[in-house]
Amino acid sequence: MNYFPLFLNLHEQNCLIIGGGDVAARKIRLLAAAGGKIMVVAPQLCEELASAAEAGKLIYLAASFCEAQLQNVRLVIAATDSEEVNRQVFEACEARGILVNAVDDPASCRFITPAIVDRSPLVIAISTSGGVPVLARQLRTQLEALIPHGYGDLAQMAADFRDEVKATLVSTDARKQFWEKTLAGPIPDMVFAGKHAAARQALSDSIKADADAPLQGAVYLVGCGPGNPDLLTFRALRLMQQADAVLYDNLVSLPILEMVRRDAERVYVGKKSNNHAVPQQEINQLLVRYALQGKKVLRLKGGDPFIFGRGGEEIEELAAAGIAFEVVPGITSAAGASCYAGIPLTHRDYAQSVTFVTGHRRDGEVELDWPRLVNPTETVVVYMGVAQLEKICQQLIKHGRNPDTPAAMVENATLAKQRVVIGTLSSLPQRASERGIKPPALIIIGEVVSLHDKLKWRED
Repeated sequence: MNYFPLFLNLHEQNCLIIGGGDVAARKIRLLAAAGGKIMVVAPQLCEELASAAEAGKLIYLAASFCEAQLQNVRLVIAATDSEEVNRQVFEACEARGILVNAVDDPASCRFITPAIVDRSPLVIAISTSGGVPVLARQLRTQLEALIPHGYGDLAQMAADFRDEVKATLVSTDARKQFWEKTLAGPIPDMVFAGKHAAARQALSDSIKADADAPLQGAVYLVGCGPGNPDLLTFRALRLMQQADAVLYDNLVSLPILEMVRRDAERVYVGKKSNNHAVPQQEINQLLVRYALQGKKVLRLKGGDPFIFGRGGEEIEELAAAGIAFEVVPGITSAAGASCYAGIPLTHRDYAQSVTFVTGHRRDGEVELDWPRLVNPTETVVVYMGVAQLEKICQQLIKHGRNPDTPAAMVENATLAKQRVVIGTLSSLPQRASERGIKPPALIIIGEVVSLHDKLKWRED
């Protein structure tokens, strides 16, 4: 994070602008809208600022910048075309601990101004850290079209009822659940339709109805795919923002975890080969325990919860304890790896079926139905098979699969650091070893692998 985002209360605060042109005028409009007291220092003013000064909306000092002008100032903007002046302003402000921005001069900035979507009191700020302001403006345009102006009225109405909700619903979790339910219900639509009196009455009635309602805990098993946050479902994103507690696996990538609600409790329960941070039974009990406390519990899993994710075991425990639960599917790792590697799992000319198996060891051995996996018209995808790659290939050859059968290993599928190694059953173990392939990685075996060079759309 290059810049820490925050919102300043500038009401009745002294704001100094160095420069009197059109750029300064644009910044002054924003500062004035936020209630700032504006003083402009410049040899001359553009027509807009001259009119504002004449109307008493700002204080104008016809001069060049000097440090004495910084007395009792909260914030400074240098809107000049002189890097030398910008540097002087920046250094003088830094010495006094005053927030300073020099327009289009990042080296002389302690803060930058974002593109703004204003639905006051709801305000959305968008920044590219000063690097590509045009992109920020384009995103702002898209958000302006997506977010009705009624959201400002909705935010104000909710703020008006905040004290009543706090007095009626004592616990933080109860208040959070109340607002989540309210904002997902019919009341926002009443506000957007201009039915403000009806919306306020409905909100008041809802507060009274929830006064004695017990907290309702629930568990959501969410598949977050192979690791690329762009592949999350909309449902997954919504639940990630509502969770009170999050239990997450080793395969949940950091960019995905960063999309979880900031104040949610996070519990790492990940598992690597032969290294279980938390035993499965303890994970099951944790889910039950948090839900019985009335919390919304998010169980984040790599890939899909029902494909080698032990999701079935976890919801069996929840069902036995009478806890509400929901399962949100994710893009399974096999689908992500095949698509991003340009290897279709089925193809009319090469493979009419596909089988998913796990290479996870039990007592040091891979236990698979080897004769079932040697059909030349079938694709086999092996999860968790990196450590057993050589044995898997040997067993398939031993039970009748052609040693020249194309085979691939896809490491970190769908991510920028994805790597693909192509070979055959006889050559893949050596090639993967030479490339230093490590988990997480999947093995794809079958004639469809021969299509990789033709269909790949990313560099290996």
